[in-house]
Amino acid sequence: MGAPLATPRIVLASTSRYRAELLRRLLTDFDQAAPDTDESPLPGEAPAARALRLAIAKAQAVAPGCGGALVIGSDQVAELAGAILRKPGSVEHARAQLSTSSGHVVHFHTALCLFDTRNDRQQTLVDHTRVRFRTLDGAEIDRYIEREQPLDCAGSFKCEGLGIGLFEEIDSRDPTALVGLPLIALARMLRSAGLSVP
Repeated sequence: MGAPLATPRIVLASTSRYRAELLRRLLTDFDQAAPDTDESPLPGEAPAARALRLAIAKAQAVAPGCGGALVIGSDQVAELAGAILRKPGSVEHARAQLSTSSGHVVHFHTALCLFDTRNDRQQTLVDHTRVRFRTLDGAEIDRYIEREQPLDCAGSFKCEGLGIGLFEEIDSRDPTALVGLPLIALARMLRSAGLSVP
């Protein structure tokens, strides 16, 4: 009888602390690597297609230095009425995004790619989450931004924190997808690649 196969190294192709926190719910031992990818949108590219393209690109960018590893790439694109909502980067932009989102539905396309460097196989998925915002007044928006400082989050909120109070409803197959890493799908992909989860 042959020796049992070694558990492959897991590499998260992201330096995001949010994605790392999520991944720790499934795995205690993994590495993080910054993917060198151009995230510029392509002309006419649909938001879901952009998220998937970038998730694959991130995994493939990190894979060459990770022989024998499973590499996780993920990307999220937020969309309101066809326009992409980027990370605000400033209080002013966050205020404008939340004011625009007030009373409307924002669509979040969260893509996942698990690239197995042992056989060059990749598994992919795009999760779609709908978030309906309450009608927000200026004081609510300012209080929220001051308390949570969501300047590095697409859509200007953190649903795992105080941001949950901004919504009327969330429609999703996987609540972790909205934070940035769909764990239900990832667990399924990891099992398909031979890992025991849980």
